[in-house]
Amino acid sequence: MLNNLTECEEGDGGPNSQGDATSKESSPFINSSTSDVEKSQQYDGKNMALFEEEMDTSPMVSSLLSSLANYSNLTQGSKEHEEAENNEEARKKTVQAPRMGTVMGVYLPCMQNILGVILFLRMTWLVGVGGVLGTFIIVFMCCSTTMLTAISMSAIATNGVVPAGGSYYMISRSLGPEFGGAVGICFYLGTTFAGAMYILGCIEILLVHFHSFLLYLNFFKLIIYLNATCDEYFTNNNVSQIQGIPGITSGILAENLFTTFMEKNSILEKRGIPAVLDPEATATNTNRYVLADITSFFTLLVGIYFPSVTGIMAGSNRSGDLQDAQKSIPVGTILAITTTSIIYMSSVFLFGACVDGVVLRDKFGEGVNGNLVIGTLAWPSPWVIVFGSFFSTCGAGLQSLTGAPRLLQAIARDGIIPFLRVFGHGKANGEPTWALLLTACICEIGILIASLDAVAPILSMFFLMCYMFVNLACALQTLLRTPNWRPRFKFYHWALSLLGMSLCLTLMFLCSWYYAIVAMVIASCIYKYIEFCGAEKEWGDGIRGISLSAARYALMRLEEGPPHTKNWRPQILVLMSLDGEQSVEQPRLLSLTSQLKAGKGLTIVGACVEGTYLNNQPQAQKADQSLRKLMEVEKVKGFSQVVISSNLRDATSHLIQAGGLGGLRHNTVLVSFPKNWKQAEEHHRCRNFIEVVRETTAAHLALLVPKNISAYPSNGERFTEGHIDVWWIVHDGGLLMLLPFLLRQHKVLLAE
Repeated sequence: MLNNLTECEEGDGGPNSQGDATSKESSPFINSSTSDVEKSQQYDGKNMALFEEEMDTSPMVSSLLSSLANYSNLTQGSKEHEEAENNEEARKKTVQAPRMGTVMGVYLPCMQNILGVILFLRMTWLVGVGGVLGTFIIVFMCCSTTMLTAISMSAIATNGVVPAGGSYYMISRSLGPEFGGAVGICFYLGTTFAGAMYILGCIEILLVHFHSFLLYLNFFKLIIYLNATCDEYFTNNNVSQIQGIPGITSGILAENLFTTFMEKNSILEKRGIPAVLDPEATATNTNRYVLADITSFFTLLVGIYFPSVTGIMAGSNRSGDLQDAQKSIPVGTILAITTTSIIYMSSVFLFGACVDGVVLRDKFGEGVNGNLVIGTLAWPSPWVIVFGSFFSTCGAGLQSLTGAPRLLQAIARDGIIPFLRVFGHGKANGEPTWALLLTACICEIGILIASLDAVAPILSMFFLMCYMFVNLACALQTLLRTPNWRPRFKFYHWALSLLGMSLCLTLMFLCSWYYAIVAMVIASCIYKYIEFCGAEKEWGDGIRGISLSAARYALMRLEEGPPHTKNWRPQILVLMSLDGEQSVEQPRLLSLTSQLKAGKGLTIVGACVEGTYLNNQPQAQKADQSLRKLMEVEKVKGFSQVVISSNLRDATSHLIQAGGLGGLRHNTVLVSFPKNWKQAEEHHRCRNFIEVVRETTAAHLALLVPKNISAYPSNGERFTEGHIDVWWIVHDGGLLMLLPFLLRQHKVLLAE
């Protein structure tokens, strides 16, 4: 052997070299050129001895595939022309849209969406009414909810590409089209009402604060101010001036620490210094008083504040424009939530420690010349905040009104909600025209409410429901450990997702229990509509995984022991006979089964096909379809099973032995009495029937043998008169006494 190897090495590289006294091709490549021959010389003499004989007659597999890949059927000259065109195209540089990183693609968009109208228009009022402690609890709960949701969202987003649709796409591909469609509509409504909220905030700034700006430009502002100071009320009463922003060292934090809820039309006054009413003038906002416009309470504050922490999915919606979406989405989103949470929590503390409570509770800034309370702290002028918040709310409103139609278009194009398909169409450039019109109409409904404080809890419901299902999707995928669940983001846990889901549900009922019920009813109606009328999508869903896990757990529990006598009910194996066309011969057996079971317990409908599995599989599939169709007609809830065997007797035996799974097995066999059993040509039916009786007796199973089954009433008939004769056999365990009771539960034999 050593000598042969040495000879091979010495002959390596030559065209006439001998290897085991057998001639070898100079090149293992098909149609090889000179360069190919030089390249192929490195393979000569280096093949395993197992394949040396094949290399003498056929080339290497890799060379064959290479030649097929490079094969061209172009005529001579055309190939050179094609290569020249390819070279010209290669010279042209392809211009691609610049990919965004973590800061520009995720962090700043999330910051822009989170820091919005509530911070500028309602944050100081929330601190003044709810107190520092109460507002801090609200902020902490809401920020914790969005942080836990962001962790779950990061895990889902890094498990695959998230295109347009954001949370709708993540939930529909994780929990199925039913949940995805329901939550997608809720997310769409939330985004639409968010546009209404931003527009209402913009209008409030325009009417309340820009109005005072115009008066500020008016020269008569000074005369109005001088006349106010000389009012008779101020000369007749002891009026003292109190600094509205005393600063952090003044100790005002202790006064603003606890809640100060107010009734509607009550006068804002400082603690310990009650307001003195003018008996000759009514208390109105235009007559030197500042009145509360709404009745405030804790749950109202939660509903008003929560929209300020939404917008955490702005980064995941842009996954297609990111350089590394798997890295940018988790880092940018969590960093943005951390930053904004610090801003909100520090604002609660600083507002309570620097500004007097009366000024904080002045929602529209009537006591500070109509300016924003937060604007009084701005440098160099309060109008920096006014103009900034005005343009910020305008931009956020436009962003909502352009993003919501595209979300509706994505849902409509998926086809899971049939009546929304019209909104999937648009212009030639893809603009969702019809969806934009519907969004404008819904947004107008929110604008007609004409109250920022009333619209905020509505969109809080929809966003909270959306976040709740994002957490649920992550928890299910983690607990079920599906093979396709491989997120790149590793800092998640199912317990955190369940905690986030619980917080979302809690905040929904804290904000407004009736809005929460309405949102759940809307989502439930959409879910049932998609379930019954929607298109089937092969997306895979976690609900199916839950069903499999629950079924496995239940089957394992059934293995612990036989059912108690109180829980015993007939679990029926129905043996059906088929004709030559694989159709059911005695369909009334299923009518009797339906009336006995009434949808309860286990029902297995079995049939036998004579022959071999390889040759008779199409007949078995046809028989299975016949059984399923008949079960649907007779409303029998169960399973069908067709067995192929060389003879019917063995097939029936297989069904009796192997039917069911684990502890979920049949305890009763239902078979029709054989027809024409006395005739010689039907003698085999009699023998098969006797074998069934013997096998069920050996297996300790109950046996039901209806005779003249064709005369039995169908499910469409009704009987109010007549008798059910029971021939009680003592040692049958009372089954014959149970059957009449079960039959009389069905509407066919139900007594009037």
